[in-house]
Amino acid sequence: MDVNTMNKFKRILIAEKERLLNNSKESIKHDLNISTDDLPDEADLAASEINQSLTFELRNRERIMIAKIDTALSKISDGSFGECESCEEAIQRKRLEARPFSTLCVSCQEMHEHREKIYA
Repeated sequence: MDVNTMNKFKRILIAEKERLLNNSKESIKHDLNISTDDLPDEADLAASEINQSLTFELRNRERIMIAKIDTALSKISDGSFGECESCEEAIQRKRLEARPFSTLCVSCQEMHEHREKIYA
């Protein structure tokens, strides 16, 4: 992969990481600051707990995605970005454009998902 393409993906990854971090900061400010005094009955409290649970799950998914982005950025630094971790072939550009932190090519990802389905 040429330098311009690597820089393009680096910019995309950095922008996505910043978006996720900003989203997390906003969520902490607004979604997680709830006073029990504002929840007069058990139904409101239960709804609030469900909302917080969903917020925590979303933050966890974002944390995992940030870790994948960091891995992709380190691969850009060491020159192995865009290489399938399984077959060591180049990951298709369209796949990287759709999901820049992909570590497997389409065929290896399909095999991985098939194995997960069988053994899960």
